[in-house]
Amino acid sequence: MPGKGERARKIIEVTGIVQGVGFRPFIHHLAGKHGVAGNVLNNVRGVVINAEGAHNAVNAFEEDIVELAPPLAHITSIKSTFAEPTGARGFVIVESEYVGDKRALIAPDADVCPDCLREMLDPADRRHRYPFINCVNCGPRFTIVTDVPYDRPNTTMSAFPMCHYCRSEYENPENRRYHAQPVACPVCGPRLMFLGPDFMPLAADDPIVAAMETLAQGKIVAIKGIGGYHLACDAGNDEAVNRLRTLKKRDEKPFAIMFTDLATVARYAHLSEKELALLASRPHPITLVKKIAAPSFNSSTPGNRYIGAMLPYSPLHHLLFHTAPYNSLVMTSANISDEPIVYRDDDAKTQLAGIADNYLAHNRPIHNKADDSIEKVMGHGPVVIRRSRGYTPAPIMLDREYPNILAVGGELKNTFCLIKGDRAFLSQHMGDLKYEDTLATFTEGVERMLELLGINELAAVAHDMHPAYLSSTYALSRPEAVKVAAQHHHAHMASLMAERGLDGEVIGIIFDGTGYGLDGSIWGGEFLTGSARQFKRAGAINPIPLLGGDAAIREPYRLALALLFELYGDSFPTLPVEWLNSLEPQRLQIFRTMLKNRVNTPLSHGMGRMFDTVSALIGLCPRASFEGQAAMALEMEVETGGYEAYPFFIAADGGQAVSLDFRDTFKSLVEDVIARRGMGIMAARFHETVAQAALAMAGRIRKESGLNRVLLSGGVFQNSVLSDRLGALLQSAGFDVYRHGRAPCNDGGLALGQALIAAKTLVND
Repeated sequence: MPGKGERARKIIEVTGIVQGVGFRPFIHHLAGKHGVAGNVLNNVRGVVINAEGAHNAVNAFEEDIVELAPPLAHITSIKSTFAEPTGARGFVIVESEYVGDKRALIAPDADVCPDCLREMLDPADRRHRYPFINCVNCGPRFTIVTDVPYDRPNTTMSAFPMCHYCRSEYENPENRRYHAQPVACPVCGPRLMFLGPDFMPLAADDPIVAAMETLAQGKIVAIKGIGGYHLACDAGNDEAVNRLRTLKKRDEKPFAIMFTDLATVARYAHLSEKELALLASRPHPITLVKKIAAPSFNSSTPGNRYIGAMLPYSPLHHLLFHTAPYNSLVMTSANISDEPIVYRDDDAKTQLAGIADNYLAHNRPIHNKADDSIEKVMGHGPVVIRRSRGYTPAPIMLDREYPNILAVGGELKNTFCLIKGDRAFLSQHMGDLKYEDTLATFTEGVERMLELLGINELAAVAHDMHPAYLSSTYALSRPEAVKVAAQHHHAHMASLMAERGLDGEVIGIIFDGTGYGLDGSIWGGEFLTGSARQFKRAGAINPIPLLGGDAAIREPYRLALALLFELYGDSFPTLPVEWLNSLEPQRLQIFRTMLKNRVNTPLSHGMGRMFDTVSALIGLCPRASFEGQAAMALEMEVETGGYEAYPFFIAADGGQAVSLDFRDTFKSLVEDVIARRGMGIMAARFHETVAQAALAMAGRIRKESGLNRVLLSGGVFQNSVLSDRLGALLQSAGFDVYRHGRAPCNDGGLALGQALIAAKTLVND
């Protein structure tokens, strides 16, 4: 090893998110600061630095790489080896290397930085009002990349040769756009177009002004953004919002709203410090925040006490609000409800015809689609509900290296996951995999991510056990020999284990609406024990009949009817429950016959269905126009005040699993309904009951198994009231409690768990 003052040379390899974040310009600047000579380049693994100079200077240089890394960078490893000095002079960025195993990580898309925003609004700047302004610290990344290393030829910006001015900035080490791959300007870069309903260009001096005026007139504009098209309208114009609802076939599901700035959001919503920070964070997710006044934006968020708020994150968004007469816009994914987001121009022209009055489009292709991410602040911190733009494709680090694995997720809120080495890459939100269009988008997404990660062979493909899922059909049709069928709720538990880096055995409390059980029945109120490799069903909630099968999910009053029949038999229609009187006698008779003869009444253990049942039973939400509506309504109705739980009991089931029985709970609830107790009180007591019952089950399982780590997963834990209360009860009882943060607790995180199950199966760990 060279002495302190002697000349030394190090080859430094840096991996992580170090491409597309201004890392090479940062290294170039750092080398100048320390008087270090050599070069830096991108390769398929990350960044390689050849650093030569005084020994102490080279060491200080290496330390500063970690300490002073660019804001968008995330270093996962840095390794260095000494080499013979070559007498190098000066420091340069050299051409990227394209050979070898692809290990380089691509950065997620980033919101526009303050410097670019200032330039864009400066009349004296050559990029004044240019909606594609970017630099090394901001702009599109994942949505435009086609391959690694991250260089302009490997992005959709390859179609736009740089002009002399942009080239000079790109090659200037002192410029913020030094080696910024998407750099562009009005002379050489992408261009905006204002189009008519037929997708033909309209004469407009400024397309943004034309779009702004159209929005102000109460019309609907399809806006091509970073990861796809939005359908936009003035959020304060009820007529425009209701028209969009009709055309999008989205009766009551809330729309996301983009606000001018944080101060405007604060006029309509209560904002904690954590919520303020989340709204302004680099991913700029849709953040669920509580309204100050319930009627605010009632057309956009009907009957909802929350707003899905977000801030402008692209230069185009900022320009749409700059000098605008409105302060908020509905910004919803451009699609028919539950179908994939439209991101290709040809699809926008055909699929949005009859919905959009005009289009604000551009000629920069989107290679990887990405919906807006959604988050919510709970008691333990921010929780991702939909992981997409701003987060994908950042990996989740695993405990060791594994063979290459593809996991295809479930049916609702689908994502897929790829494991390569010690990294799990959870894809962007794909949508509900119930339609052929979504399957085509899903298949394309899988192939593009395989290409981006350089995965040519897969050791296994993991899928849900449900035989009718399109994702399972896709997995089984693939040529790979090894298929791993993962049980739905075990995958939820494993997903949280992967996210939190947990190994060994745990207790999993997994609450959701529906999942295919080992016995072929519908599970969803599960108490599991085990590891990511294997599990045992230690307990479950008692099932309830789904009157009419899936129709009971869309019409929760059917669940309430089935419950009343279970409790009171054929006499239930005589109960003095107000909403029963609104049912047609003939229809009620058909339901009674179905229940007596057990016709089309499959049993469900789903906790989500329990919440739906209560929501309908107390007269809150008899019919649901979107998934989770009844349960969401029940959560929002909860009245604070520390109300006691209803009775419940726990019984052994054949000496094996433990059964959690809520029949006494429901009898007490019916008594409260008849007594016309307040809905808020009944909702609060039911939430408290579920929390206390889950605590009691966990205590019993701990006593029998000796396990103390409890994992809360499944879509029901999007419910803040339940998640926070149960988490607090478990912690008070001495349990180590783990909840989701970076991966969704709903089915959007399922693929991560499937992938880990397959990985552990392959290595027999």
